[in-house]
Amino acid sequence: MNNPPMDNPPMDNHCHSQWSWDTSADASMARSCEQAISLGLPAVAFTDHLDFTEPVAQDKVVLDGLDPHRYARMSLLDIAGYRASVEDCRQRYPSLRILFGAEIGEAHLFDVSARTAAASWSFERILGSVHAIPLNGQLTAAEDLFQLLPADEVMRQYFAEIIRLIEGSDLFEVLAHLDFPRRNWPARAGQYEEKAFEAEYRAVLAALAAGGRVLELNTKSPMASVEQLRWWHEVGGAAVSFGSDAHQPWRVAAKFNEAVSIAEAGGFSPGRDAFDFWRRT
Repeated sequence: MNNPPMDNPPMDNHCHSQWSWDTSADASMARSCEQAISLGLPAVAFTDHLDFTEPVAQDKVVLDGLDPHRYARMSLLDIAGYRASVEDCRQRYPSLRILFGAEIGEAHLFDVSARTAAASWSFERILGSVHAIPLNGQLTAAEDLFQLLPADEVMRQYFAEIIRLIEGSDLFEVLAHLDFPRRNWPARAGQYEEKAFEAEYRAVLAALAAGGRVLELNTKSPMASVEQLRWWHEVGGAAVSFGSDAHQPWRVAAKFNEAVSIAEAGGFSPGRDAFDFWRRT
């Protein structure tokens, strides 16, 4: 996939490398940096998955009696090795600003584990995300929910869990892919319509704005509408982050041309400098 060049592109705040448990053999931090440079990006944030499968006794997931094993392949991030890789790329690509970040999954349920990790490492960009929700005593992966619940109920339960994440964790600055299960919306349910869940979107966005957080415009997910960005603006959302959620180098900054147009139409424009989030206008 060839990403078209842009004039003054925003930085990509959501990239994964070979250190994330869900990437394939073609994942490469170095090649992702080279892709970013070729596109003229000012910076990238590597936000490899920081997920927990063996929680400590004080984590809410344990206190709530939930089975935490939501993906068979999931493993704990080797943070030391990951950090060393970031430092190596900083030496190799001095023209590119490279942030050392993390995408923490279900941080509200693994609250003590997540806080301990964040306190031990100086992450420069932390994304908060939900990939699974509690169902019948099990943290259940989003893609599996559609086999267990009506499609509209999956989305409503997911949005409710996002609010619990926002209210239950102050570790993250940016909310990643706020409608993540939409990626697996079943054809049998008809076309996905954001408008059908406007009340749920607005509730999530209002909670996010109240906490002074940043909304991600995720370009791996089905693209958010201009209307969704306007809802964010209307509830007082202050900033937008662009994130490709790239798990392969060629996906860095994918669809950023389209995302920039949506952000502008939704009432956001470039921030203080090339490394800033886009701010409300």
